[in-house]
Amino acid sequence: MARKAQLGLAAALALTAWACGGDPDARAGLSVPVTYDSLDNGLRVVLSEDHTAPTATVALYYDVGFRVEPEGRTGFAHLFEHMMFQGSENLGPMEFVRMVQENGGVLNGSTRHDFTNYYEIVPAHTLERILWAEADRMRGLRITEDRLANQRDVVKNEVRVNVLNQPYGGFPWLDLPQVAFENWHNAHNFYGDFTDLDAATLEDVQAFFDRYYAPNNAVLVVVGDFESERTMEWIRDYFGDIPRGPATERPDVSEPRQEAEKRETRTDPLANRPAVALGYRMPERGSADYWAMGLLDQILLQGDDAWLHQALVQRRGLTGSVSGGVNAQLGNLYNSGGPTLWTASLIHDPGVSTDSIVAVVDSVVERARTDLVDPETLERARTKARSALYDEIDAFFGFGLADLLASFALFDDDPARVNEIDATFQDVTAEQLQRTAREYLRPTNRTILTLEPESTSEGGSR
Repeated sequence: MARKAQLGLAAALALTAWACGGDPDARAGLSVPVTYDSLDNGLRVVLSEDHTAPTATVALYYDVGFRVEPEGRTGFAHLFEHMMFQGSENLGPMEFVRMVQENGGVLNGSTRHDFTNYYEIVPAHTLERILWAEADRMRGLRITEDRLANQRDVVKNEVRVNVLNQPYGGFPWLDLPQVAFENWHNAHNFYGDFTDLDAATLEDVQAFFDRYYAPNNAVLVVVGDFESERTMEWIRDYFGDIPRGPATERPDVSEPRQEAEKRETRTDPLANRPAVALGYRMPERGSADYWAMGLLDQILLQGDDAWLHQALVQRRGLTGSVSGGVNAQLGNLYNSGGPTLWTASLIHDPGVSTDSIVAVVDSVVERARTDLVDPETLERARTKARSALYDEIDAFFGFGLADLLASFALFDDDPARVNEIDATFQDVTAEQLQRTAREYLRPTNRTILTLEPESTSEGGSR
C-alpha cells in the first residue's frame, strides 16, 4: 500500500522573503518539493526534483546504527558498512565504487548512532544504473571469509589511524558518550574493541544483513535532476520484488534523568596540551525543548558572537577556540534519533585548570538559565540557525538535503518537515529558552571529561 504527499512548487530551494529584502516573515521557510511514497515491501521513498544542475543524489539509509549492534560485537555496525562494498549478486568487490567513479561521480557510506547510510552523487543520466546497483546489494550480499578478514583489518587500521595513533583521537566524540550515558547501547565503544571485531563471523554478518538490510528497514532518497514519475517506475522495477525482512524491534535506548554531575579524567600519551569537554544530555527529539536547545546552541557556542567564545576566548584568553554543538562530530541537530549530547570542548594550556574553565562556563550558562534572552539576541539566533540549515542543505554538492529528508523520514515518518524548520524556530520564545536552559543546562545534567597529556598526569612535563 502506497502513501504519497506532494509538497512544494519550485524544483529548487525557495529562500525566505526576508533574504531577498522583502517581507521579513521567516515563517515562509523553505519550499523543498517532496514526494513521499512506499513500496509494498515497506521501502520508503523520498523524491525531490531540482533541475538547477544535471546531477542526482541517491541516498539509502538503513535503520541500524551504533546503538543497535549486539553486545559483544562492538564496532559491528561500522564493520558491516565496509562489507557492503565487498560484492553483491551482480557486482564484485569494489565494482560499485569503480562504476560510480568512472562515470564522474562520488560516493561514500557512514555509520552513525541511529542509521547507516550509503550515497552516490552522479551525472543525472546515470541515475537508473545507480538505482539498479543499490537494489542489487540490498537484494543480496556476497561475502567470503577472506573478504571479511580483509575488511576487519581495514576497520582496525581505521581505528588505529583515527583514534589510537592520533592525539585527541576519540576526544570527545567517542569518549564522552561512554561516560555520560548509562544504557550500554548509548555508552559503548562503537568504533569497536579489537577482540569484538576479531570475533565477528560470516554467520554474524549474514544474520545482521538478513535482519537489518531489508527494504522495510530502509529509506531511499533521490534528489536532483530527474523526472519523478519515471524515477519511481525504476525504483519499483529494481526494488519492488526484494522480499521484506523480519520485523525489527529496536532495543530500549532510553536513559534515566541525570541527577548528578559526572566527572572523569583520561590520559592521552600523544596529546601535548590538556583538554576538557562538557556534555549536557539533550531533550527528546522533536520536542519543544529540543528546538529550543538548537537556538541555545547558536547563542552559547556557534560563531564569534557566541557567549562562550566571547567569555573563554575573547575576554579571558583561556583557549584559542571552543567548539561543539548538538550531536557534535557525528552529525547535527537533525539527524539523531535517540539520546544525544550538547557538547562544548576546548584545548588549553597546562597552566589553566579545568575548574577555572568550568567556572567560566557556569557563569555564562547561568545567564541563560536566569535571564530572559533579549529580542535582538533571539532573532540573531534564529538567523544563525537558518544560515546553518542552508549550509547543511548545500553541503557536499547537495547531499545535505538528502540527509535531512532521510532523517525526517526515518525518525519522524515525515520528510516534508524540512519545510517547517524555520517556522519551528520562530515559535521558540525567550521564556521557552529559559525553561529549557534551567532543565537541560543544569550542572546535574552534565558530564565533564578531562583529558591530560600522559606526562602531565604523571607530574612531568613535555
